[in-house]
Amino acid sequence: MADRVTISVDALGGDNAPGVVLEGVEAALADDADLEVILCGPAEVVEPFAADHDRCSARATTEVIGMAEHPANAVRKKKDSSIVVGCRLVKEGEAQGFFSAGSTGACLAAGTLVIGRIKGVSRPALATILPSPKKPVVLCDVGANADCKPEYLVQFAIMASAYATKIIGVKNPTVGLLNIGEEEEKGSQFAQEAHALLKQSSLNFKGNAEGRDTLKGEFDVIVCDGFTGNVCLKTIEGTASVLLGELKTILKSSLKTKLAALAIKGGLKDLLGRLDPDVAGGAPLLGVKGACIVGHGSSNARAIKNGVLASASYVRSGVSEVIAQTIQ
Repeated sequence: MADRVTISVDALGGDNAPGVVLEGVEAALADDADLEVILCGPAEVVEPFAADHDRCSARATTEVIGMAEHPANAVRKKKDSSIVVGCRLVKEGEAQGFFSAGSTGACLAAGTLVIGRIKGVSRPALATILPSPKKPVVLCDVGANADCKPEYLVQFAIMASAYATKIIGVKNPTVGLLNIGEEEEKGSQFAQEAHALLKQSSLNFKGNAEGRDTLKGEFDVIVCDGFTGNVCLKTIEGTASVLLGELKTILKSSLKTKLAALAIKGGLKDLLGRLDPDVAGGAPLLGVKGACIVGHGSSNARAIKNGVLASASYVRSGVSEVIAQTIQ
């Protein structure tokens, strides 16, 4: 696969767009000499930026999909929106991947309806990498499919395993099913049926993973329905935010604790780096043709940069091709 990669980017994606998007794209272009970007958005935003930056071209659009709009309806109606146009560039082969920090629902709808599913994939799924102390853990699905059939989770596990192998470098990743107990018969009827199907599959399935196991690193991949996965992810993010906030308050409370903070400064910096969602930049929509990476709505320029670079890395690693081969 050639190193040169073209990524279409939604210039209007995120709470702080277009400013942070332009700043992030500029940083990504500076960091990756083999990256090309097609910036999608209003002409007055994308054209001056493209004129001033090598390896960046502009694709002017006239419509915007807002965060509060119904995702699928907006994607169908607003065909000249930055999200739809960005995804269409992937479908038509002008770009190999798409990145946006805009409406997650709209990105998922456009990724599925416009870019299109890999043949054999029933439902594309969002994956994220959790910062376990032992090793990274891939959690999938984290929001694309609130309602699932048990057999979908087998495909989620196949796709997430391919992602773990190609992006993290894990050979024959172990798979766990997020459940309320370790025993095979635990959980809802849905969970029990999914467990049986995963057990029968050729995956390296190691049984149920409880909520407390998600960050332990006992599994390389943990699968669940998108509703459960999104609640789990947001709980982890919220807990980390509260604990780090409390830790900072304690360390600043007296001269003694300030001195202690200086003593552990290196360790704290490393911990904060591993817990920082801006490092990943976004979550990939597994199961679509090409790359579709969705960033946080509150993304800053650093997160945008990392999201664009992650999109290029996803393309170069050939994750979609591996998923296609495995599913078929």
